Amino acid sequence: MADEIVTTLDQDTGIATVALRGEIDVLTVDQVRVALIGALAAHPHELVVDLSDLTFIDSTGLGALIAGFQRARDAGVSFRLARPTPGVRQILVLSGLLEVVRLTE
Repeated sequence: MADEIVTTLDQDTGIATVALRGEIDVLTVDQVRVALIGALAAHPHELVVDLSDLTFIDSTGLGALIAGFQRARDAGVSFRLARPTPGVRQILVLSGLLEVVRLTE
């Protein structure tokens, strides 16, 4: 199950960060969707999804990230994924998501 999702907004830089922790799957994906929509509602310049404490993500979680990316793009907000764990990075590569979404280590 997903641990607490932490969302922050740096007023100086306009960067919103959504930090995902634990596992994202069909049981917890709604929390991710709500967090991403909430972060975009603050009208940031950039939305960063921090994956450094995420241990697993399934196809529903990937779908939530894609939807968040599309919402950000439609709102003119830069979107990137950051610091995935090795296992999550492998899932992102295999899914093809990194061909569309920017990743920073």
